[in-house]
Amino acid sequence: MAVTTWTLALDDPAGIRPPSRPAPAGFAVESRRDPAVNEDLYRRVGADYAWTDRLAWSPGEWAAWAARVETWVGVLDGRVAGLFELDPGPGEAEIAIFGLLPEATGRGLGGHLLTAALRRGFALAPRVWVHTCSLDGPHALANYEARGLRVVREDVAP
Repeated sequence: MAVTTWTLALDDPAGIRPPSRPAPAGFAVESRRDPAVNEDLYRRVGADYAWTDRLAWSPGEWAAWAARVETWVGVLDGRVAGLFELDPGPGEAEIAIFGLLPEATGRGLGGHLLTAALRRGFALAPRVWVHTCSLDGPHALANYEARGLRVVREDVAP
């Protein structure tokens, strides 16, 4: 099966389009600095979407990664619903990971969590980008585009 990968970017914070509905009551976004959170949520969010790149990482690799990126979690009524990781670089910030836990999908959280990721990304750099693929959640690409990101590259691999 061919896999399509899209790279999306936004170069102006004025281009962020937040969701039209308000966030659900009890929704918040919180910073986390704990490699165990990165590992746990990577495994749980990515379990249904073929996220395998980091599965063999050692505790030291998780610690080094968590020290390099900013990790934010979306919380609904005190329970973690999803995360995003921002990897700042020269002139840009990558949304390295973005996703919701299966039990949190379909509740209108994805747009609000992505809006938070974009706003924080622009606090770090003048350009924010992300990649997604056809193995990711069925609403991933549409959510990115709805928030104002535009496709700047598309690759298809057999």
